[in-house]
Amino acid sequence: MTEPAIVTEDIARQFGDYWAVAGVDLEIAAGEIYGFLGPNGAGKSTLVRMLCTLLRPTRGRGVVAGFDVARDPEKVRLRIGVALQDAALDDRQTGRELLDLQGRLYGLRRDERSVRVEQVLRLVDIGTAIDRLIKTYSGGMKRRLDLAAALIHDPDILFLDEPTTGLDPESRAAVWDEVRSLNEQHGTTIFLTTQYLEEADELADRVGIISRGRLVAEGTPDELKRTVGTDVIVARVESLTDTTLRSLQAVPGVDEVVATRNEVMVHADNGGAVMSPVALALHQAGTTVVSLTLRTPTLDDVFLQLTGTHLQGEVTSDAEGQSAEHTGDAGHAEHEDHSRHAEFAARPPQGDGPGSGPVPHADAQAGMAETS
Repeated sequence: MTEPAIVTEDIARQFGDYWAVAGVDLEIAAGEIYGFLGPNGAGKSTLVRMLCTLLRPTRGRGVVAGFDVARDPEKVRLRIGVALQDAALDDRQTGRELLDLQGRLYGLRRDERSVRVEQVLRLVDIGTAIDRLIKTYSGGMKRRLDLAAALIHDPDILFLDEPTTGLDPESRAAVWDEVRSLNEQHGTTIFLTTQYLEEADELADRVGIISRGRLVAEGTPDELKRTVGTDVIVARVESLTDTTLRSLQAVPGVDEVVATRNEVMVHADNGGAVMSPVALALHQAGTTVVSLTLRTPTLDDVFLQLTGTHLQGEVTSDAEGQSAEHTGDAGHAEHEDHSRHAEFAARPPQGDGPGSGPVPHADAQAGMAETS
Protein backbone atom coordinates (compact mmCIF):
# COMPACT_ATOMS: atom_id res chain seq x y z
CA MET A 1 0.00 0.00 0.00
CA THR A 2 1.36 3.42 -0.99
CA GLU A 3 2.19 5.73 1.90
CA PRO A 4 -0.05 8.84 2.08
CA ALA A 5 1.53 12.03 0.80
CA ILE A 6 0.17 14.17 3.65
CA VAL A 7 -1.19 13.21 7.05
CA THR A 8 -2.28 15.51 9.86
CA GLU A 9 -3.49 14.53 13.31
CA ASP A 10 -5.29 17.21 15.32
CA ILE A 11 -2.94 19.83 13.87
CA ALA A 12 -3.62 23.29 15.25
CA ARG A 13 -2.10 26.74 15.42
CA GLN A 14 -2.86 29.36 18.05
CA PHE A 15 -2.15 33.09 17.88
CA GLY A 16 -2.51 34.52 21.38
CA ASP A 17 -5.96 33.37 22.51
CA TYR A 18 -7.21 32.79 18.95
CA TRP A 19 -7.05 29.41 17.18
CA ALA A 20 -6.51 30.06 13.47
CA VAL A 21 -6.50 26.27 12.91
CA ALA A 22 -8.36 24.43 15.65
CA GLY A 23 -7.50 20.76 15.10
CA VAL A 24 -7.57 19.27 11.60
CA ASP A 25 -7.20 15.61 10.60
CA LEU A 26 -6.28 14.89 6.97
CA GLU A 27 -5.01 11.95 4.94
CA ILE A 28 -4.14 12.78 1.33
CA ALA A 29 -3.08 10.03 -1.04
CA ALA A 30 -0.02 10.21 -3.25
CA GLY A 31 -0.98 11.47 -6.69
CA GLU A 32 -4.17 13.15 -5.49
CA ILE A 33 -5.35 16.69 -6.16
CA TYR A 34 -6.83 17.81 -2.85
CA GLY A 35 -8.84 21.01 -2.83
CA PHE A 36 -8.98 22.94 0.43
CA LEU A 37 -11.99 25.21 0.23
CA GLY A 38 -12.94 28.09 2.48
CA PRO A 39 -13.35 31.86 2.70
CA ASN A 40 -10.60 34.30 3.55
CA GLY A 41 -9.72 33.96 7.22
CA ALA A 42 -10.89 30.35 7.53
CA GLY A 43 -7.39 29.01 8.25
CA LYS A 44 -6.36 27.72 4.82
CA SER A 45 -3.08 29.59 4.52
CA THR A 46 -2.16 28.96 8.16
CA LEU A 47 -2.50 25.21 7.59
CA VAL A 48 -0.44 25.39 4.41
CA ARG A 49 2.32 27.29 6.21
CA MET A 50 2.45 24.60 8.91
CA LEU A 51 2.65 21.82 6.31
CA CYS A 52 5.42 23.73 4.51
CA THR A 53 7.38 24.13 7.79
CA LEU A 54 6.96 27.92 7.85
CA LEU A 55 4.92 27.76 11.07
CA ARG A 56 5.30 25.26 13.90
CA PRO A 57 2.04 23.63 15.01
CA THR A 58 0.86 24.62 18.48
CA ARG A 59 -0.37 21.05 18.93
CA GLY A 60 -0.89 17.89 16.89
CA ARG A 61 1.38 16.71 14.11
CA GLY A 62 1.80 16.87 10.37
CA VAL A 63 3.64 14.39 8.15
CA VAL A 64 4.53 15.41 4.60
CA ALA A 65 6.29 13.05 2.18
CA GLY A 66 6.93 10.71 5.11
CA PHE A 67 8.61 13.30 7.36
CA ASP A 68 7.33 15.15 10.39
CA VAL A 69 7.04 18.88 9.67
CA ALA A 70 8.33 19.82 13.14
CA ARG A 71 11.04 17.17 13.59
CA ASP A 72 12.41 16.99 10.03
CA PRO A 73 11.65 20.33 8.33
CA GLU A 74 14.74 20.21 6.10
CA LYS A 75 13.72 16.83 4.65
CA VAL A 76 10.19 18.06 4.06
CA ARG A 77 11.40 21.17 2.22
CA LEU A 78 13.50 19.18 -0.22
CA ARG A 79 10.43 17.20 -1.28
CA ILE A 80 7.87 19.95 -1.71
CA GLY A 81 7.27 22.87 -4.04
CA VAL A 82 5.25 25.83 -2.87
CA ALA A 83 3.61 28.79 -4.58
CA LEU A 84 2.04 31.13 -2.05
CA GLN A 85 -0.58 33.80 -2.72
CA ASP A 86 1.85 36.49 -3.88
CA ALA A 87 4.66 35.58 -6.26
CA ALA A 88 8.13 36.55 -4.96
CA LEU A 89 9.80 37.52 -8.22
CA ASP A 90 12.65 39.92 -9.02
CA ASP A 91 11.48 42.19 -11.85
CA ARG A 92 15.12 42.86 -12.81
CA GLN A 93 15.72 39.25 -13.85
CA THR A 94 14.51 37.35 -16.86
CA GLY A 95 12.31 34.35 -16.26
CA ARG A 96 15.13 32.01 -17.24
CA GLU A 97 17.54 33.69 -14.84
CA LEU A 98 15.08 33.26 -11.99
CA LEU A 99 14.61 29.56 -12.71
CA ASP A 100 18.37 29.06 -12.95
CA LEU A 101 18.87 30.76 -9.59
CA GLN A 102 16.16 28.61 -8.07
CA GLY A 103 18.02 25.52 -9.25
CA ARG A 104 21.26 26.83 -7.73
CA LEU A 105 19.51 27.29 -4.37
CA TYR A 106 18.62 23.60 -4.51
CA GLY A 107 22.23 22.63 -5.22
CA LEU A 108 21.76 21.62 -8.86
CA ARG A 109 24.86 21.69 -11.07
CA ARG A 110 24.89 23.93 -14.16
CA ASP A 111 24.18 21.06 -16.57
CA GLU A 112 21.41 19.77 -14.31
CA ARG A 113 19.86 23.23 -14.10
CA SER A 114 19.85 23.65 -17.87
CA VAL A 115 18.10 20.32 -18.39
CA ARG A 116 15.61 20.90 -15.59
CA VAL A 117 14.68 24.40 -16.78
CA GLU A 118 13.81 23.01 -20.21
CA GLN A 119 11.78 20.22 -18.62
CA VAL A 120 9.82 22.66 -16.48
CA LEU A 121 9.16 24.94 -19.46
CA ARG A 122 7.54 22.00 -21.24
CA LEU A 123 5.19 21.65 -18.26
CA VAL A 124 4.42 25.33 -17.73
CA ASP A 125 3.83 27.36 -20.89
CA ILE A 126 5.70 30.66 -20.65
CA GLY A 127 6.76 30.81 -24.30
CA THR A 128 9.29 33.35 -25.54
CA ALA A 129 8.60 35.52 -22.48
CA ILE A 130 11.00 33.29 -20.52
CA ASP A 131 13.91 35.39 -21.85
CA ARG A 132 12.26 38.74 -21.16
CA LEU A 133 12.52 40.76 -17.95
CA ILE A 134 9.92 39.74 -15.41
CA LYS A 135 8.75 43.34 -15.07
CA THR A 136 7.20 42.98 -18.54
CA TYR A 137 5.06 39.99 -17.48
CA SER A 138 1.32 40.10 -16.96
CA GLY A 139 -0.14 38.96 -13.65
CA GLY A 140 -1.06 35.58 -15.11
CA MET A 141 2.42 35.10 -16.58
CA LYS A 142 4.04 35.92 -13.23
CA ARG A 143 1.82 33.34 -11.53
CA ARG A 144 2.89 30.71 -14.06
CA LEU A 145 6.56 31.59 -13.61
CA ASP A 146 6.13 31.22 -9.85
CA LEU A 147 4.61 27.78 -10.49
CA ALA A 148 7.59 26.87 -12.68
CA ALA A 149 9.99 27.97 -9.93
CA ALA A 150 8.18 25.71 -7.47
CA LEU A 151 8.81 22.75 -9.80
CA ILE A 152 12.49 23.27 -10.58
CA HIS A 153 13.71 20.61 -8.12
CA ASP A 154 11.06 18.05 -9.23
CA PRO A 155 9.09 17.93 -5.95
CA ASP A 156 6.88 15.03 -4.92
CA ILE A 157 4.21 17.34 -3.51
CA LEU A 158 3.12 20.77 -4.72
CA PHE A 159 1.34 23.28 -2.48
CA LEU A 160 -0.63 25.95 -4.34
CA ASP A 161 -2.11 28.59 -2.07
CA GLU A 162 -4.93 30.34 -3.98
CA PRO A 163 -2.95 30.22 -7.24
CA THR A 164 -5.54 32.02 -9.39
CA THR A 165 -6.72 34.77 -7.06
CA GLY A 166 -6.94 38.02 -9.00
CA LEU A 167 -6.38 36.44 -12.42
CA ASP A 168 -8.63 37.03 -15.43
CA PRO A 169 -10.68 34.02 -16.67
CA GLU A 170 -8.24 33.19 -19.50
CA SER A 171 -5.20 33.17 -17.20
CA ARG A 172 -7.10 31.17 -14.62
CA ALA A 173 -7.99 28.53 -17.21
CA ALA A 174 -4.33 28.32 -18.27
CA VAL A 175 -3.22 27.66 -14.67
CA TRP A 176 -5.92 24.98 -14.37
CA ASP A 177 -4.63 23.24 -17.48
CA GLU A 178 -1.09 23.21 -16.13
CA VAL A 179 -2.19 21.86 -12.74
CA ARG A 180 -4.07 19.03 -14.46
CA SER A 181 -1.07 18.24 -16.65
CA LEU A 182 1.29 18.05 -13.68
CA ASN A 183 -1.00 15.64 -11.91
CA GLU A 184 -1.98 13.46 -14.87
CA GLN A 185 1.37 13.23 -16.64
CA HIS A 186 3.74 13.23 -13.67
CA GLY A 187 1.67 11.99 -10.75
CA THR A 188 2.46 15.06 -8.65
CA THR A 189 0.41 15.30 -5.46
CA ILE A 190 -1.21 18.74 -5.34
CA PHE A 191 -2.62 20.48 -2.27
CA LEU A 192 -4.70 23.35 -3.61
CA THR A 193 -6.26 25.99 -1.40
CA THR A 194 -8.95 28.14 -2.96
CA GLN A 195 -11.98 30.27 -2.27
CA TYR A 196 -13.32 29.70 -5.79
CA LEU A 197 -16.06 27.08 -5.98
CA GLU A 198 -15.55 26.30 -9.65
CA GLU A 199 -11.80 25.81 -9.12
CA ALA A 200 -12.30 23.13 -6.47
CA ASP A 201 -15.09 21.52 -8.51
CA GLU A 202 -13.03 21.52 -11.70
CA LEU A 203 -9.68 20.31 -10.39
CA ALA A 204 -9.96 18.42 -7.11
CA ASP A 205 -10.30 14.67 -6.67
CA ARG A 206 -11.47 15.39 -3.14
CA VAL A 207 -12.42 18.58 -1.33
CA GLY A 208 -12.06 19.55 2.30
CA ILE A 209 -14.16 22.47 3.53
CA ILE A 210 -12.71 24.54 6.36
CA SER A 211 -14.65 27.08 8.39
CA ARG A 212 -13.35 28.97 11.43
CA GLY A 213 -10.29 26.76 11.65
CA ARG A 214 -12.12 23.42 11.57
CA LEU A 215 -12.66 20.85 8.84
CA VAL A 216 -16.44 20.69 8.50
CA ALA A 217 -16.77 18.34 5.51
CA GLU A 218 -14.66 16.21 3.17
CA GLY A 219 -15.33 14.12 0.08
CA THR A 220 -15.41 14.20 -3.69
CA PRO A 221 -17.20 17.25 -5.13
CA ASP A 222 -20.10 15.04 -6.24
CA GLU A 223 -20.35 13.33 -2.84
CA LEU A 224 -20.48 16.66 -1.05
CA LYS A 225 -23.09 18.09 -3.39
CA ARG A 226 -25.32 15.05 -2.97
CA THR A 227 -25.45 15.63 0.78
CA VAL A 228 -27.67 18.68 0.19
CA GLY A 229 -30.16 17.01 -2.15
CA THR A 230 -30.62 15.22 -5.43
CA ASP A 231 -30.24 16.51 -8.97
CA VAL A 232 -33.42 17.86 -10.55
CA ILE A 233 -34.32 17.58 -14.25
CA VAL A 234 -36.87 20.26 -15.10
CA ALA A 235 -39.03 19.59 -18.15
CA ARG A 236 -41.31 22.32 -19.47
CA VAL A 237 -43.93 20.72 -21.69
CA GLU A 238 -46.91 21.86 -23.75
CA SER A 239 -49.32 19.59 -21.87
CA LEU A 240 -49.17 16.93 -19.17
CA THR A 241 -50.91 13.58 -19.14
CA ASP A 242 -50.99 10.64 -16.76
CA THR A 243 -49.12 8.69 -19.42
CA THR A 244 -46.26 11.21 -19.25
CA LEU A 245 -45.99 10.90 -15.47
CA ARG A 246 -46.11 7.10 -15.51
CA SER A 247 -43.41 6.98 -18.20
CA LEU A 248 -41.12 9.21 -16.17
CA GLN A 249 -41.70 7.28 -12.92
CA ALA A 250 -40.68 4.08 -14.72
CA VAL A 251 -37.26 5.44 -15.73
CA PRO A 252 -34.48 3.61 -13.79
CA GLY A 253 -32.68 5.96 -11.41
CA VAL A 254 -35.60 8.37 -10.99
CA ASP A 255 -36.49 8.92 -7.33
CA GLU A 256 -39.48 11.21 -7.58
CA VAL A 257 -41.61 13.00 -10.19
CA VAL A 258 -43.38 16.23 -9.25
CA ALA A 259 -45.79 17.89 -11.69
CA THR A 260 -46.97 21.51 -11.61
CA ARG A 261 -49.13 22.63 -14.53
CA ASN A 262 -46.85 22.47 -17.60
CA GLU A 263 -43.64 21.72 -15.70
CA VAL A 264 -42.32 18.41 -14.43
CA MET A 265 -39.49 18.10 -11.91
CA VAL A 266 -37.71 14.75 -12.02
CA HIS A 267 -35.52 14.07 -8.96
CA ALA A 268 -32.56 11.68 -9.30
CA ASP A 269 -29.29 11.01 -7.49
CA ASN A 270 -27.41 11.22 -10.78
CA GLY A 271 -29.30 13.58 -13.05
CA GLY A 272 -26.69 13.44 -15.78
CA ALA A 273 -27.08 9.68 -16.11
CA VAL A 274 -30.88 9.77 -16.44
CA MET A 275 -31.15 12.90 -18.61
CA SER A 276 -31.25 10.95 -21.88
CA PRO A 277 -33.67 8.26 -20.59
CA VAL A 278 -36.01 11.01 -19.33
CA ALA A 279 -35.95 12.72 -22.73
CA LEU A 280 -36.67 9.39 -24.41
CA ALA A 281 -39.57 8.66 -22.02
CA LEU A 282 -41.11 12.04 -22.77
CA HIS A 283 -40.82 11.39 -26.51
CA GLN A 284 -42.34 7.91 -26.26
CA ALA A 285 -45.24 9.30 -24.22
CA GLY A 286 -45.99 11.71 -27.03
CA THR A 287 -45.19 14.75 -24.90
CA THR A 288 -43.99 17.90 -26.64
CA VAL A 289 -41.02 19.32 -24.72
CA VAL A 290 -40.43 23.08 -24.62
CA SER A 291 -37.20 22.88 -22.61
CA LEU A 292 -35.23 20.34 -20.61
CA THR A 293 -32.67 21.47 -18.02
CA LEU A 294 -30.59 19.87 -15.30
CA ARG A 295 -30.14 21.57 -11.94
CA THR A 296 -27.46 20.19 -9.67
CA PRO A 297 -26.48 21.21 -6.13
CA THR A 298 -23.32 23.34 -5.90
CA LEU A 299 -20.47 23.43 -3.43
CA ASP A 300 -21.84 26.76 -2.29
CA ASP A 301 -25.06 24.93 -1.35
CA VAL A 302 -22.91 22.54 0.69
CA PHE A 303 -21.09 25.39 2.41
CA LEU A 304 -24.38 27.17 3.14
CA GLN A 305 -25.83 24.05 4.73
CA LEU A 306 -22.74 23.45 6.88
CA THR A 307 -22.01 27.01 7.99
CA GLY A 308 -25.16 29.03 7.44
CA THR A 309 -23.47 31.44 5.02
CA HIS A 310 -22.52 31.51 1.36
CA LEU A 311 -18.83 30.88 0.74
CA GLN A 312 -18.15 33.76 -1.61
CA GLY A 313 -20.16 36.18 0.50
CA GLU A 314 -18.31 35.56 3.76
CA VAL A 315 -15.82 38.20 4.84
CA THR A 316 -12.44 37.71 6.40
CA SER A 317 -12.52 36.71 10.04
CA ASP A 318 -11.73 39.65 12.26
CA ALA A 319 -9.89 37.45 14.70
CA GLU A 320 -7.61 35.91 12.12
CA GLY A 321 -6.97 39.26 10.54
CA GLN A 322 -5.86 40.51 13.94
CA SER A 323 -3.64 37.55 14.76
CA ALA A 324 -0.50 39.61 14.24
CA GLU A 325 -1.63 41.81 17.10
CA HIS A 326 -2.02 38.79 19.36
CA THR A 327 1.52 37.63 18.75
CA GLY A 328 3.21 40.97 18.29
CA ASP A 329 4.79 39.53 15.14
CA ALA A 330 3.31 40.20 11.72
CA GLY A 331 5.25 37.22 10.40
CA HIS A 332 2.84 34.93 12.24
CA ALA A 333 -0.39 36.33 10.84
CA GLU A 334 -2.61 34.55 8.34
CA HIS A 335 -2.55 37.72 6.26
CA GLU A 336 1.19 38.16 6.38
CA ASP A 337 2.91 39.67 3.35
CA HIS A 338 3.69 36.39 1.60
CA SER A 339 6.23 37.99 -0.72
CA ARG A 340 8.87 38.07 2.01
CA HIS A 341 10.14 34.59 1.23
CA ALA A 342 13.75 35.44 2.04
CA GLU A 343 12.85 34.71 5.66
CA PHE A 344 12.35 31.04 4.75
CA ALA A 345 16.01 30.57 3.89
CA ALA A 346 17.22 32.55 6.87
CA ARG A 347 15.12 31.21 9.69
CA PRO A 348 13.66 27.95 11.00
CA PRO A 349 9.95 27.32 11.57
CA GLN A 350 8.42 29.66 14.13
CA GLY A 351 8.47 28.11 17.59
CA ASP A 352 10.77 26.19 19.87
CA GLY A 353 11.70 22.54 20.02
CA PRO A 354 13.02 19.91 17.58
CA GLY A 355 13.71 21.09 14.07
CA SER A 356 14.33 24.71 15.03
CA GLY A 357 17.98 24.67 14.06
CA PRO A 358 19.61 26.23 10.97
CA VAL A 359 18.24 25.40 7.54
CA PRO A 360 20.75 24.11 4.94
CA HIS A 361 21.08 26.34 1.89
CA ALA A 362 19.67 23.68 -0.44
CA ASP A 363 16.38 23.82 1.44
CA ALA A 364 16.04 27.54 0.95
CA GLN A 365 12.50 28.60 0.24
CA ALA A 366 11.06 25.17 -0.65
CA GLY A 367 10.23 26.19 -4.17
CA MET A 368 9.84 29.92 -3.54
CA ALA A 369 13.34 31.41 -3.68
CA GLU A 370 13.57 35.13 -3.00
CA THR A 371 15.62 36.44 -5.89
CA SER A 372 15.88 40.13 -5.17
